Amino acid sequence: MPKVSYVAYIDESGDDGVARVRPLDPEGATEWFSLSAVVVRQEAQREGVWVRDILRDIELEKARQLHFRTLEDWRKAKVCENIAKLPLRCFVVLSNKINMRGHQNLRAARVSHGRTWFYWWCTRLLLERVTDYCERRSIRDYGEPRICRLEFSRRLGLRYSHLQSYLWWLRTQSKAGALFLKRGDLKWSVLDLLHEIDVYDHSQRAGLQLSDIVASSFYQAVGGEPEPNSWFAPKLLPRIARNGSGSAFDYGFKLMPDGYIARASAEQKEFFSKFK
Repeated sequence: MPKVSYVAYIDESGDDGVARVRPLDPEGATEWFSLSAVVVRQEAQREGVWVRDILRDIELEKARQLHFRTLEDWRKAKVCENIAKLPLRCFVVLSNKINMRGHQNLRAARVSHGRTWFYWWCTRLLLERVTDYCERRSIRDYGEPRICRLEFSRRLGLRYSHLQSYLWWLRTQSKAGALFLKRGDLKWSVLDLLHEIDVYDHSQRAGLQLSDIVASSFYQAVGGEPEPNSWFAPKLLPRIARNGSGSAFDYGFKLMPDGYIARASAEQKEFFSKFK
């Protein structure tokens, strides 16, 4: 089994429900959903030190954790500026769910054991990009693919054994050349589905606190309440992962659905353009 050389910390912002969606349904789930990963090298993990330094820089050295939603705007901006200087890579899937309202993916729901299929679908999109990056990077750095350990932030209502079932199903389809959706695939050479997927509370992993900042800053840019604020997320651009051609858009930053920009507001288009 290849050595673990990377860790991906995965967190989210917004609701993953699609049965009812605001603003079409006043009591529905959030219109936007953001899922992020922060990838670091296993051999150089210093996330605890980084978070302590960031808390000191924003004059909250007595705080034990970073939480984006509890920070004033000037602190949110400084946190993003600090993350942009760290040796890590950020990935974000940002989904507008209006077109998904009431949609059911029976195949994915059956395999992932329930109504959380949309969360796992976004996880697939995220991991397609994370695993591609880790495979390319590890071949460059080590001459071989190395494992990326997945650590998720605990979320009420999700069972991560269901994610393993979903990923095993995708892997079986992939190996047989029978993926139902053929536009993308994970790089299975850098995943260990049996041993290197786990879930932790936000407080247990400083890396998850960094991922919370990334997910929340992108969510805030389009879905923030009472008003969106796109000041923070662009500060992370230096750390947003890029594909082999040097592009961040549709790679480190994946916007869903495809073609959403055509109907985006002028403010949203300006925000999205910063990542092209």
